[in-house]
Amino acid sequence: MRVVSLVPSLTEAVAVSRPGVLVGATDWCTHPADLDVVRVGGTKNPKADRIVALAPDLVVANEEENRTPDLDALRAAGVEVLVTEVRDVPQAFRELARVLDACGVTARPRWLDEVEAAWSSLPAPQGRTTAVVPIWRRPWMVLGRDTFAGDVLSRLGVDHLYADHAERYPRIPLEELRAAAPDVVVLPDEPYRFTAVDGPEAFPGLPCALVSGRHLTWYGPSLAEAPRVLGEALRAARR
Repeated sequence: MRVVSLVPSLTEAVAVSRPGVLVGATDWCTHPADLDVVRVGGTKNPKADRIVALAPDLVVANEEENRTPDLDALRAAGVEVLVTEVRDVPQAFRELARVLDACGVTARPRWLDEVEAAWSSLPAPQGRTTAVVPIWRRPWMVLGRDTFAGDVLSRLGVDHLYADHAERYPRIPLEELRAAAPDVVVLPDEPYRFTAVDGPEAFPGLPCALVSGRHLTWYGPSLAEAPRVLGEALRAARR
């Protein structure tokens, strides 16, 4: 079987579960670090001709990471496309199982058991923390309603202040974000790479947690260590 992945977290999940099945992945697919496949462009601008030339049996994609016109172009070329939708942690488990099954993984991988165990045994949060979670600047955008990352944070005791916004990724003026006065500003390193300077300097006087985007937004093997990694970053920011 030949598979192309257009989603970094799915690339990792498929690669470690059935080595050798992937023949193509995006430029942003960084895990596993030794992945040696044809690169087919970005998640938002994949090169359809390069993908078709690989003659994949399946392309795995995601409804918010990848654009419908690109996926439709692949289907029009006769390529089968599986599109995932992940809005919370339990749905991530179901979609991962669906993708692995479609990729011919016959035995449930140990890492998936470890991921589910890590989240099912999560202790109840000791109190709740409010947050804003920028995911872009120029313009400033934050987590809004119905997002996987928002559910991850909620399970760790973090309530982001725009969870009830009408949009999933609303544009909010920086002045409004500052005025919201959250307990912590959560700054992931993807999709926008916030750094120790590019982020905290915009929120003077507010605790800022620099967190791994791979642990906040990816659904795959990294989910097993996400509670620990994110928890440590959040606690360090509020000390």
